[in-house]
Amino acid sequence: MEKIVKPKTHRGRRALQARAPKTHENTKTAMFIKGGKTSETVSQALKDLYALKNPNATMYKRRNIFRPFEDQTSLEFFSQKADASLFLFGCHSKKRPNDLIFGRMYDYHLLDMIELGIEKLKPIHSFEGSKCALGTKPCLLFAGEPFENDPDYKRLKCLLIDFFRGPVVTNIRLAGLEHVLAFTAIDGKLFLRSYKILMKKSGVKTPRVELLEMGPSMDLVVRRTRLASDDLYKKALRQPKEAKPKKTKNVTKDVFGTRLGRIHMEKQDLTKLQTRKLKGLKRKATKETSEVPDKVTKEAAKEDANDDQSDE
Repeated sequence: MEKIVKPKTHRGRRALQARAPKTHENTKTAMFIKGGKTSETVSQALKDLYALKNPNATMYKRRNIFRPFEDQTSLEFFSQKADASLFLFGCHSKKRPNDLIFGRMYDYHLLDMIELGIEKLKPIHSFEGSKCALGTKPCLLFAGEPFENDPDYKRLKCLLIDFFRGPVVTNIRLAGLEHVLAFTAIDGKLFLRSYKILMKKSGVKTPRVELLEMGPSMDLVVRRTRLASDDLYKKALRQPKEAKPKKTKNVTKDVFGTRLGRIHMEKQDLTKLQTRKLKGLKRKATKETSEVPDKVTKEAAKEDANDDQSDE
C-alpha cells in the first residue's frame, strides 16, 4: 500500500494540489535520461529533442544504469519524483547502437514504450539560418501508409503526438505558426524532419508559405516495442464527464473543427414565393409575332369598311 502524505506547510499543500488529478490536466512534462553508456550521436539527439520540447522538459545530466525493457521501477520512480508522464531514454551498446526509447506513463506506471535506432543524424547547429523561438507549439505532419495500417506505427503516431504537441490552446493566430515537425514512414524506416515556416509577401491577403529546414534531421528505425493491453489503454483514455463537451442538438463538427448546424423547416409553398421582377426576365415579342397581329388588324379594318359601304 502506498503511504498517504499529508502536507504540513502551505507550500507542501500547494505542491500536492498541483500533482492531484484534475478535470483538465496540465501540460505534460518529458524527462530526458542518459543511460549508463551513450555515444556522441545519442547525446546530441537528446540535446536537440530537448530543445524542441523545452520548456516542458527536464534533462538529467548524470548517467543512469538501468534497462527500461527489463525493469521499469527506476523510470516509474523518476516519473513520480519529477511529476512527468513522458520520457526519452538514450543509450548505446554493441548490440543496439544509438538507441532512443520513447515512452509514456499512466498513473506513474508504464503505459507504452517504443525503441528507435538512429541510423543518421544531422544536428540543429549544422543548419544555417534562424531558428524558432523557445516553446513554439509545432504543427505535426504524418505521412506514410504504416501510420494507417500497422498497429505498432499507429501507437507510435499517438505517442509522438503526445510527446510533441505542447500546451492545449483554444485560438491560433497565423503569425504563431512557425514550426513544422514532419514524420514520414516508408520502407520500414521513420524520417524525422524539422522546418521553420516563413511567411512571405504574395501580392494578396494570404501570404506565400515556404519551409526552411532548421534541424534536427534523423533517420530512425523501429526496434522493440512494449505496448499497453487493450483494457489498460482504454482505461487510460477514459475522460471524466465534466471534461466531455456537452452535445448541442442539431450541431456537429467536421474533421477540421468547422461548426455545422442543421435547420428543420416546414414545407414551403413555392407558388407564393415573391421574386424580383427583372426586365431581363420579361417576354419580348419577336418580329414574326409582331407582324401577324398588324396584318390581322388591317384586314379586319378593310372588312368593316366594306360592310359599311354595303349598308349605305
